[in-house]
Amino acid sequence: MIDARRLRILRAVADHRTVTAAAAALYLTPSAVSQQLAALEQETGHRLVERGARGARLTAAGEILLSHTNLVLAQLERAEAELADYSAGIAGTVTVAAFATGIGLVLAPALTELARTAPGIRVKVQDAEGDASVPMVLDRQVDVAVAVEYRGAPAEDDRRLTRVPLYSEPFDAVLPVGHRLAGQAQVAVADLAKDPWIGPYPGNPCHDVVVLACEYAGFAPRLDHSSDDFHAVVALAGADAGVALVPRSALRGMELTGVVVRPVEGSAPTRRVFAAVRQGAEGHPLIRPVLDAMEAVAVREAGLAARS
Repeated sequence: MIDARRLRILRAVADHRTVTAAAAALYLTPSAVSQQLAALEQETGHRLVERGARGARLTAAGEILLSHTNLVLAQLERAEAELADYSAGIAGTVTVAAFATGIGLVLAPALTELARTAPGIRVKVQDAEGDASVPMVLDRQVDVAVAVEYRGAPAEDDRRLTRVPLYSEPFDAVLPVGHRLAGQAQVAVADLAKDPWIGPYPGNPCHDVVVLACEYAGFAPRLDHSSDDFHAVVALAGADAGVALVPRSALRGMELTGVVVRPVEGSAPTRRVFAAVRQGAEGHPLIRPVLDAMEAVAVREAGLAARS
């Protein structure tokens, strides 16, 4: 009989591409992961993983087993949800990983709502960049992710995950007050081609949005300054260090000394924010109220843009 715990290890190896990375995500030693994979191969009678200089990859038999693994683990999540619902009372802890703006915009207000409607649910929040929280969900480090669409993100039909769209928002142009375009009502990205730029580091989903917006406008931005903190980005723009594109919600309540904020002309670059859980866990009686509360807040308070 196949051990479901070993299936989780197989999926972690497929996700992380090396035994060492999979072991770190699962809080196991590499030798323990290797032993469990060997046991799984003995259980199935097939070689499932091949290791090489570039890491570990699944064999054809491993890929077949992985397709069933996603279904099995989703069904186990549903079983846990139903058992939790059966038990008397709803009380427990839900861990949520979210990026800073998402925490402020939807998660923190949702906690206030939950304190009133579901006082038995304790939510633990972890600050994580918009591309880091989904892997944390898949690795069972957290229960819920508040994430941003990014290049390389799991597809919407990924059978490991269930998504709840929350909101989408445009990026605005942030210019020094003395900039030649500061007096315009809107700013075309193409008109900023020769300016120095300030933006997030590569790997941050917002970096991709900025670079793609510039590429669509026909140029590659000259990123002279990098920071993942939008307060720092705005401060640098205020010091006449360059121009930036910043998500609109990140500018809420921010001190905007020395800068002007202008909508982007035409089709503005946009980031789409969603919540994600492991497939099958969306009906868990602790997790469902958290998802519902965030979705309600996004509909009611995230009026900065239409939901995705």
